Amino acid sequence: MSHFKPVDLAHASRLINHGPTVLVTSRHGERRNVMAAAWSMPVEFTPPRIAVVVDKHTFTRELMQASGTFGLCIPGAALVDLTYAVGSVSGRDLDKFARFAISARDGAATGVPLIESGCAAWLECRLIPEPHTETAYDTCFAEVVAAAADSRVFAGGHWNFDAGNADLHTIHHLGAGNFVRAGDVLKAKGSPGA
Repeated sequence: MSHFKPVDLAHASRLINHGPTVLVTSRHGERRNVMAAAWSMPVEFTPPRIAVVVDKHTFTRELMQASGTFGLCIPGAALVDLTYAVGSVSGRDLDKFARFAISARDGAATGVPLIESGCAAWLECRLIPEPHTETAYDTCFAEVVAAAADSRVFAGGHWNFDAGNADLHTIHHLGAGNFVRAGDVLKAKGSPGA
């Protein structure tokens, strides 16, 4: 007897979307914003390029397109409540940084707000205009022009999740305000260190 049951197609993407939830930051002029996004991924190594899905009707997307830049900050487990909160309200009529007392610094390459406290890493990105994918699929492509990570959890090009840095373990959105924290590392037979 099979334990497999049909999945509503509205939830099909959740079957493969286990990448880290990110905070998308944006700024144009004096206006700034931050929102949570569950759909982001690398698409190219050299130069580093990423894709992130940001609905065309959001204030974040408006700022991204006006400035041509945005940031991706990778929140650690300690920021799960904040991540959910900034993903649940619009920044069109309020400054989420002020409302949620988020400390940020301006990125040297793009000027976008970057969040370090409670985050595992950040990336500064320049938008690569792709009108068709942006309009049809809300998918934005960008080149990463600067990046940094907390060395307690990412060093030498690798994630290092252990009990000593649990607050910085990445979080992964499962839907309806439910997240899972990364941290169980399974070594494949034959892999380095196995």
